[in-house]
Amino acid sequence: MTTIKKKPVVKTSLFFDGRCEEALEFYRQALGAEVDFLMRFKNCPAPDACPAGAGEKIMHATFHIGDTTVIASDGHCLGKPVFQGFALAVMVDDVAEADRMFAALADGGKVFMAQAKTFFSPSFGMVTDRFGVLWKIYVAA
Repeated sequence: MTTIKKKPVVKTSLFFDGRCEEALEFYRQALGAEVDFLMRFKNCPAPDACPAGAGEKIMHATFHIGDTTVIASDGHCLGKPVFQGFALAVMVDDVAEADRMFAALADGGKVFMAQAKTFFSPSFGMVTDRFGVLWKIYVAA
């Protein structure tokens, strides 16, 4: 009997430190994200492993933007999410959609590089959203 070995799959997991539900709604509106699964700490089969008072906070959620799945959680629920050393890149088909997504992510966030034509894209920009996640929004050349 031959065993077929699956290739590893890498998925991004974001810890919003108590703001996960707010982030999921924001990404639904800004990027068209759809939540696939959501489990609250109050439903955890090992309640001793959960942060105190975090019953309504999100222990685990998955959502997708287009064909990409992202994992999210409230983590330790301390209210101070920190995202460093990475960016999430979103490629779209047209400049209008790139501009719309960029503007939505910039609402309450900080523009790092305004959406503009570059040598590799008709529209590319970088923005840190209101949660501190860095996004690269671009149109394929």
